[in-house]
Amino acid sequence: MRKLLFINGLIWLIASCASGSKPLPVLGFRQTNAAGDTIYHTIPDFSFVDQDSNIVTQSTVAGKIYVTDFFFTSCPTICPKMKAQMIRIHDEFLGNDSIVLLSHSIDSYYDSVSVLKDYAEKLGIQTAKWHLLTGDKDKIWGIASEYLVSVANDDQEPGGYIHGGHFILIDPQRRIRGYYDGTNGAEVTRLMKDIRILLHEQPS
Repeated sequence: MRKLLFINGLIWLIASCASGSKPLPVLGFRQTNAAGDTIYHTIPDFSFVDQDSNIVTQSTVAGKIYVTDFFFTSCPTICPKMKAQMIRIHDEFLGNDSIVLLSHSIDSYYDSVSVLKDYAEKLGIQTAKWHLLTGDKDKIWGIASEYLVSVANDDQEPGGYIHGGHFILIDPQRRIRGYYDGTNGAEVTRLMKDIRILLHEQPS
């Protein structure tokens, strides 16, 4: 856990330096193959269920830019702030089918499909644009580690869980391109600017 938190902090520091119209960095682990090519960390295949009982997999985001985060509907602290900011992204790119939002519930026991459906209706969002996801707890928490963010039980925290307020920007190659404080309006404005940079980026 300490190692993961250290990596999170380091990545956040690197990501915060990316501004303006410069190409966005590719974040996360990387290695070089025998041919000398750089192989970047990518998000592995996944399968979860959204608020309309649709199965959401890597095919759902194939060829798309997406923003993802982790939350739970009964969260009394940062989650409402995060969702208010994610609505900004939802509304800004509602007409652009190249942009998708994925929010993973870390409370699979309580956040059933019907609970997520009610939550989505209260937010006033479109399912095709913004998928609220549930599934097996181990798989949800496992995919969080692939996004290089930490999730944990903590009875001392309001709601019983601890998780970061990150919004994570993923490119069409499923590479991590940025981390942003999802409770901070200025950070989310920067995220939306970076989405536009990715929209004009040539695949590599």
